[in-house]
Amino acid sequence: MAAAYASKTLADFAASLDWRDIPADVIDRAKICILDTVGVAGYGAHFPWSQGIARYAALYGTGGPCTVFGMPGLHLHAPYAALANGAFAHAFEQDSLRFPGAGVHPGAVLLPAALAIAQEVGADGRDLIEAFVAGCEVMFRIGSASRHSSEGLGFHAPGLTGPYGAAIAAGRLLGLDSGRLVNALGIAGSLSSGLLAFTKAERGAEVKKLHLGRAAESGVLAARLAAEGLAGPETVLEGRFGFLETYCRDGDPGRLTGGLGSDWETRRICVKSYPCHVTAHTPVRAMRGLMAEHSFGPSDVLEIRIEAAPKVLSHHNLTNPADVMQAQYSVPFCVALAMYRDPSDPRSFDAEAVSDPGIRALCRKVQLTPFPANEQPESGWHTRVRVTLRDGRSLSRDQQRFAGMPGEAMELADVRSKFLLLAQERSGSSASAPFDRWMQLEHEVSLEWCS
Repeated sequence: MAAAYASKTLADFAASLDWRDIPADVIDRAKICILDTVGVAGYGAHFPWSQGIARYAALYGTGGPCTVFGMPGLHLHAPYAALANGAFAHAFEQDSLRFPGAGVHPGAVLLPAALAIAQEVGADGRDLIEAFVAGCEVMFRIGSASRHSSEGLGFHAPGLTGPYGAAIAAGRLLGLDSGRLVNALGIAGSLSSGLLAFTKAERGAEVKKLHLGRAAESGVLAARLAAEGLAGPETVLEGRFGFLETYCRDGDPGRLTGGLGSDWETRRICVKSYPCHVTAHTPVRAMRGLMAEHSFGPSDVLEIRIEAAPKVLSHHNLTNPADVMQAQYSVPFCVALAMYRDPSDPRSFDAEAVSDPGIRALCRKVQLTPFPANEQPESGWHTRVRVTLRDGRSLSRDQQRFAGMPGEAMELADVRSKFLLLAQERSGSSASAPFDRWMQLEHEVSLEWCS
């Protein structure tokens, strides 16, 4: 019966995927994502919300073979390492995702689950990359099939899609055959979690980080239980009461397997330029470009209008953020901050910025509006920024892309700069050595050094 469902097709693909089948540019894209995740997770490890999760993971998980980013010397059992590393990777809104948006975060979900199992079973670098690509191809298709509609219902989509991808990545490294990977997907469907309540609350945005950690941990759990023979429903994705019916609006089952093995979803990985929600990236880039081209500053601004997709208006129009996490989720705040500080430096997003009277006043001058009815934006990230200055000038910029997106990949030098910037406070110049080693990941015979 499983042959009639997408879970079987996806599991067959993941179980049989071979290094020689993966195009070179897909491998390179996966490696950049892995490397970027190492940097953002190491940086994210030292925030108070991360430390609380780390203490929990250490309390129950100490004694395993798995390392934790940013915490050399701490070794945990696989589920707890995946939980901690996933939360750390999402700790400061810097981790990777997909373009077009589909409610999936490959770095923060796939790498923590895959690395934990890889270290547990003694896999090598090539094994890790294969598992990462397999998980990405499956998870991205599930996210795409949802039409990114889960968040319209109030769910935080990566907490729903993540367990599936993590289960495939972990199951691949455990050597599960297709039948057991079907079970792993079925089990993962019962581990989905994450609500968007934090976006409308005065406090509590820290739980957002937990959603990614739990997704990675859930993948380990699903794969391990499948390895032990526990069954899961093969109908979990498109069947009655499955993922698409329960968590989505107008899902498209055809996207679950369309182009599998030929249209590589891994190519759609998007690496962030700024430590904030991705919907703020194009308006921030547009504003910085306008400032550089027309030589004006925040005191010159009378009004800012940003035309954006409906989800930006409904989820990210926060003009009075209560803390750093809400500020990173707020398009008006991120645009205002970018006029005062360097938005590419995560240290710009701090409590001082949230309480800065100039930034807050400018934030209130930002108005989000929909695109005109006769215009359809290229994607949910496409924005148009219009600035009215006190001297009477009216400036605008249409922005569809930013560095890190497919089609405008970061130069390797910029990837390196971001990695070193994130590692600066922890490692100083010594961060160059791990960067070079991660860049040659496929040649590593052991992954014990990864942290």
